[in-house]
Amino acid sequence: METTIYHADHADQIKAAAALLNQGELVAFPTETVYGLGADATNETAVGKVYQAKGRPSDNPLIVTVSSVAMVERFAQPLTEQVKQLIAKFWPGSLTIVLPLQPNALAKVVTGGLSTAAFRMPASQATLSLIETAGVPIVGPSANTSGKPSPTLAEHVYHDLKGKIAGILDDGPTTVGVESTIIDMSVDVPTILRPGAVTVAELEAVIGDVKADHHHVGKNEIPKAPGMKYKHYAPSAQVEIVDSVDDFKAAMTWAGQQAGTVGLMATDGQLAQLTIPANVEVYSLGADVASATHRLFAGLRHFDTESEVAYILTAGFANEGLGAAYMNRLDKSAGGMHFTNEQ
Repeated sequence: METTIYHADHADQIKAAAALLNQGELVAFPTETVYGLGADATNETAVGKVYQAKGRPSDNPLIVTVSSVAMVERFAQPLTEQVKQLIAKFWPGSLTIVLPLQPNALAKVVTGGLSTAAFRMPASQATLSLIETAGVPIVGPSANTSGKPSPTLAEHVYHDLKGKIAGILDDGPTTVGVESTIIDMSVDVPTILRPGAVTVAELEAVIGDVKADHHHVGKNEIPKAPGMKYKHYAPSAQVEIVDSVDDFKAAMTWAGQQAGTVGLMATDGQLAQLTIPANVEVYSLGADVASATHRLFAGLRHFDTESEVAYILTAGFANEGLGAAYMNRLDKSAGGMHFTNEQ
């Protein structure tokens, strides 16, 4: 299969990409967070192709990406006042909302067999136009090989999925860099299932108390949202989290003793405090947690595809605010591994 690149600033190319969706084909699309892999969410055969293209476990539910609230109301049970408040504040944007469904509204291949589904309206005019033109909601998992770092450029999508999907709608680099916050509104107490750019404080300012779901999803348990059960965001090299400048200094001593090249991802301020050995390749995370969140996946992909490294030493941040989203992704990419002086 040939994978065609469509350009988001041309209406005729959006129309051509929408026609592919209507034909049951797969088209990657841009959002402000990461690139998603789109298929007609009402077409079971098309959705099945998503799992095949990504190598994704079939019990990992898919986000349903929409262009309007009316599109959500076709499938979900009547929206509560709290849900309407969240939509009014955060849509279009980086918030995904898990809602109870009308009976048999969506196929099990979309929901993982659950009676809920996660809905999102992204802040990408190109993608909203794509969905509107197609006239159907589209599933929207990240457009990458399952388990690998999520794509923040169309080139990342092409690297992973060329020949496996029909098209990519290219709208340049994403702006947020990590996937959306997921909040479960199908339960008594609103619950964060995945942290993202919309923080707990921002959510609580709109609807009051929310809690976070930290439980381990069991082998035979179906997760309510993506990213809760399986290994994610992992390059081929071992990622290790470095928790402080002192740890970074020890890590540089250790790295300098390694035979091969070692990757280093840190902020400009941290880098300025380090003596970096000749065999260490640097990827800047920018000035702060916001730029680090934006650059995290791109950095991991850089070392995965453009450098031969066995280790990637990566800066950690406080697990609060936007740092919670950053650390959620980094911890999963590292498999919980932190650098220690003893290694």
